[in-house]
Amino acid sequence: MYLPKHFEVSEDDTAALLRKGGFGHLVTPAPDGSMEVTAMPLLYDADRHSLVGHMSRPNPHWQYTAEAESVVIIPGVDAYVTPEYYPSKQDTQRVVPTWNYQILNVYGQLRAHDDRDWLLDHVTKLTDHHENGRPTRWKVTDAPEKFIATQLKGIVGIELSITRVVAKAKLNQNRTAEDRTGVIRGLEQGNFPERETAAHMVAIGLDNA
Repeated sequence: MYLPKHFEVSEDDTAALLRKGGFGHLVTPAPDGSMEVTAMPLLYDADRHSLVGHMSRPNPHWQYTAEAESVVIIPGVDAYVTPEYYPSKQDTQRVVPTWNYQILNVYGQLRAHDDRDWLLDHVTKLTDHHENGRPTRWKVTDAPEKFIATQLKGIVGIELSITRVVAKAKLNQNRTAEDRTGVIRGLEQGNFPERETAAHMVAIGLDNA
């Protein structure tokens, strides 16, 4: 991934993004030379330093676990930025539109898991992770045991043993403090993704002069 100095993410922040996990896109070279892509929710396993998830059994992607390196792409916030948000536009007109975004690329070796106990442990952890904080939390054990057993037969677990992680945050760090503040104020008036992007820019201190 092309990563100018302005848009690098610190090791601590990269580690935090990895621990957060999220909805990612797994990309693996297929035997015929094409690229297989599967989207799925993923959790970080700190003990094994890996990302774990699952996919439908009929999906051939889980079989592509040979020596080729895979990558998981986990997108973060993103939003279109109009030049109208830049105060400097009034002075120079030397501005163009851009797109602010955050992205996490996780590289490693892919491994498949077809063990019932592994799968049950995985979907339980995944469910608990996303149900946490809800007023009424659904648990895997709420469903009939035979039903869950049938569902588990329809999926295969995957594990990406991580070899390297690259994070990028392109959020107007290369603009002046005044322009960054203008972007934040403009995005704060927009749709939900735009407001999310503005909030993240504020959270990492890009609204400070």
